[in-house]
Amino acid sequence: MAAASSSSLLLCLFSLLSGVSSRYEPNWDSIDKRPLPAWFDEAKFGIFLHWGVFSVPSFGSEWFWWNWQHEKSESYMQFMSKNYPPGFSYADFAPHFTAEFFDPDAWAELFQRAGARYVVLTTKHHEGFTNWGSPVSWNWNSVDTGPHRDLVGDLGAALKKRNLRYGLYHSLLEWFHPLYLLDKKNGFKTQYFVFSKTMPELYDLVTRYQPDLLWSDGDWESPDTYWNSTDFLAWLYNDSPIKDKVVVNDRWGCNCSCHHGGYYNCADKFSPTTLPDHKWEKCTSVDHYSWGYRRNMQLHQIMDEGSIIFDLVQTVSFGGNYLLNVGPSKEGLIMPIFQERLLNVGKWLDINGEAIYASKPWRVQKENSTCSIWYTSKGSVVYGIFLTWPEGNQIKLVSPKASPSTNVTMLGLTGELRWKPDPELGLIIQLPSIPPGVFPVEFGWTLRLEGVN
Repeated sequence: MAAASSSSLLLCLFSLLSGVSSRYEPNWDSIDKRPLPAWFDEAKFGIFLHWGVFSVPSFGSEWFWWNWQHEKSESYMQFMSKNYPPGFSYADFAPHFTAEFFDPDAWAELFQRAGARYVVLTTKHHEGFTNWGSPVSWNWNSVDTGPHRDLVGDLGAALKKRNLRYGLYHSLLEWFHPLYLLDKKNGFKTQYFVFSKTMPELYDLVTRYQPDLLWSDGDWESPDTYWNSTDFLAWLYNDSPIKDKVVVNDRWGCNCSCHHGGYYNCADKFSPTTLPDHKWEKCTSVDHYSWGYRRNMQLHQIMDEGSIIFDLVQTVSFGGNYLLNVGPSKEGLIMPIFQERLLNVGKWLDINGEAIYASKPWRVQKENSTCSIWYTSKGSVVYGIFLTWPEGNQIKLVSPKASPSTNVTMLGLTGELRWKPDPELGLIIQLPSIPPGVFPVEFGWTLRLEGVN
């Protein structure tokens, strides 16, 4: 009996020590060791949404308030004097952020048809307006004014029904908040804003909505020690209700980007030309000039489907995720031109998604032979994606080495493709005489290669 009790005691002690040792300490050495949940790397493609009070003027960019009031940009000053009465403040835009046509189920269906596996919504941009009823943003949130509804919660419920992962963008700073300006004046030696605003919001977002991803921003003016980032992340990974599934990016202080965090953004529209040794994500916008919606947007200023697919393929071949932004209008509409772009990407992924989702970088990421080819892999299968149909309907691959068991097919096309070894040990593949698929030739096709080295 005594021996059994001792064994039980030792087992309990071992379990207790194991639990203690697995906890993350509030420092980067410990936090950076946390494995990235597998769902994020497998997802590959997400939709980004910049939506807020800046969607009301919908002029210039989502930095409207800063460009108007701080930079006093001439074009913004003229826009205001021409369209609004004297004394009109930025806060006066908020009641016009109505979202009367916001249909979260329609949004979620669009994103699902676009082939996205996760969606990231702006909960608060640098203007400070929150798209949920933040208890520390009185009368400057979407429940107290404007839409009078919980935009964050409504979209989250719709995404959950379709098994889409939900990410929440949150800006640490607020340009003109008095307490932030006071901390800034004090050289960030005080943290009045952090403990009265930023941290309460982050804890509230996590406990209330239990997101799959936190997309932090607005960190660049001060170090992570000011933001109390490591304490928050230690709680997030150890004790929060989402500790096992949550993913975070790298914007937790001016010293963190591309160095610390779950995965790296490094910079907006970051596009490495070699394979990084850390999981990363490229965030970019369909509108070249803005993340938020612009009423004065022109067709030549937005990405076409070919450019988007090129971006997606290149990003995934280098091991990244692709987060593509659209800016909804103040009424809660995603413009038809944005919908068209997203739906066409979804049609491409319906055929070629096998080479994208849950893929891994191959030993070669890109080659230029007959045409440019990007490679991904999944287990023993190698995928070669090319975006231009070659002359003569024949393509040469240099990097894959053929074997007696080599088999070549094309995604979306039944039957095997004829091929022969190249004298340089590559493959020469005969393609169909007519490019298959639903798109013009510039949209890309995928070769599926089995039995190659």
